Amino acid sequence: MATVIDHKLHRDPDVLGTALPGQERGRGARSNASGRFERHSRLFADDGWQALEDLPKLRTAVIEERPKSIITRNDSPDISFDQSINPYQGCEHGCAYCYARPSHAFWGLSPGLDFETRLFAKTNAADLLRRELSDRRYVPKVIALGANTDPYQPIERQYRITRQILEVLSEFNHPVGIVTKSALVLRDLDILASMAERNLVRVALSVTTLDARLSRSLEPRASAPHRRLAALERLNEAGIPTTVMVAPIIPSLNDHEIERILEACAVAGVRQAGYVLIRLPREVAEIFEEWLASEVPDRAQRAMSLIRSMRGGKNYDSAWGTRQRGTGPYAWTIGRRFEIACRKLGLNRERRRLDTNLFTRPPQPGDQLPLL
Repeated sequence: MATVIDHKLHRDPDVLGTALPGQERGRGARSNASGRFERHSRLFADDGWQALEDLPKLRTAVIEERPKSIITRNDSPDISFDQSINPYQGCEHGCAYCYARPSHAFWGLSPGLDFETRLFAKTNAADLLRRELSDRRYVPKVIALGANTDPYQPIERQYRITRQILEVLSEFNHPVGIVTKSALVLRDLDILASMAERNLVRVALSVTTLDARLSRSLEPRASAPHRRLAALERLNEAGIPTTVMVAPIIPSLNDHEIERILEACAVAGVRQAGYVLIRLPREVAEIFEEWLASEVPDRAQRAMSLIRSMRGGKNYDSAWGTRQRGTGPYAWTIGRRFEIACRKLGLNRERRRLDTNLFTRPPQPGDQLPLL
């Protein structure tokens, strides 16, 4: 169980503690460099007395937060939603490539190991959502759950914030799209099946690789590939629309698996699929390069060379329209392979929109009763 830290202390890294070299075992990042907004940088060095050896296991700490609002809005033209909810900040799955890592710098923490071991739980999320949906000015649009960090990461077993959010959305007949890497989504099958009957939910699971060893290293605390496939099958059997996200596609690492992943998911009953090319904004590039050097040194140079070839010679290009897919011959080839495989497997033939017309505001405590 994760350690709980008083939310009032979260801005002081000394209070939270910080990861040291040698404590990265079982985690995704290989370092814990200071965030870009810090006035001073931390540098750890062994003094010759092996002080950094035999360190205690790095434990996950959770900071309980009570934000003032919960629905985040965006106007990005290249994503399929403009409303989202993130029950947690930081993610214990520890994916070495996670594009959300730089957000931890805003809290005075490292996008490295801090991102996956110093987590924030929005404990009042369900209450805030109820209040925001009850506002007469609110216009229902599909809400994406977990657009930044995974709503079913391990601490959800303890906090159950995602389940509380789904209960509110179901009560209001509000549509939601879920993205996760965790088979824990099956815990909420009762709510999801009920919402699916009203065309209010779809669930997307990211399947990065079918190689259990690679997954364990690249996404150390996410569900194993076979468990994600089993979750997709269970969801489909329950009548819940599913999507597989082949994401991220990493050249020289998992790009050869595109067709195999799509075929395995089609067998599990999936009828929709998407993909995203690896994104390495800000600190993520250095963190991922460290992971490559540590885990696949024989492919590290080639992988980064191919990534840069699809990003105009840079580690990352944030331009709308191309940041998800990349540019250049290699990116074009990946796109065509994905399209051909989907066509052969009968994927993406239909795309059903979730229903926003059922949205209702149930009577709330204190509401005036209507006159008969």
